[in-house]
Amino acid sequence: MAKIVLIGGGSSSGKTYITSRALKAVTNPEDFVSLSFDDYYKDISYLSLEERKKENFDSPDAFDWPLLMRQIEDLKKGKSIQKPIYDFNSFTRSNKVETVKPAKVYIFEGIMALQNEHIRQMGDLKIFVAASPERRFLRRLIRDHTERDNRPFEQIIDQYFSTVKPMFDTYIEPTQVFADAILYNEGTAESESKAVKILTTLLNSILEDEID
Repeated sequence: MAKIVLIGGGSSSGKTYITSRALKAVTNPEDFVSLSFDDYYKDISYLSLEERKKENFDSPDAFDWPLLMRQIEDLKKGKSIQKPIYDFNSFTRSNKVETVKPAKVYIFEGIMALQNEHIRQMGDLKIFVAASPERRFLRRLIRDHTERDNRPFEQIIDQYFSTVKPMFDTYIEPTQVFADAILYNEGTAESESKAVKILTTLLNSILEDEID
């Protein structure tokens, strides 16, 4: 049966970056497949673009939990899935899907990776990536402005304080108690290197069935 790794943490804590670096360092990278929780946002294409922009994407209610649970269960059983693909520029799910084939270990990373109890029970390894609020805010400000359709700074700042931070405090930060390990990523070379080394070791271990 395939193993499931859940990597949670606040927006812009460095989950994707740390995971991608660790996957380059593991012994057998071909045995791992990385997937994003973002692709499991609900399909809200029926709303206008302006209405979509006002949605709270940092709430558990924004995610398609039934589909996510179903597809994790299928992957654990060695089945292929048709994974949805989220389009950040249109603020909804695209009309494309991605075929995910059987692998030994699947890594699901996202802000809500440790929030749902049923999904936590399916996880064989649970990680929380932590960073200071200041660091996460600066990273998000730069990322959303440069990578996501050049969103205006005013929009990014308003979204951060109206939904991102409150939802982190309410739903995301408390989930670190469910983590098997907490990795600290403050953006320094030292903290990044330590986080990557620890995650690489844990991923190699789960592949070798050294983690219960």
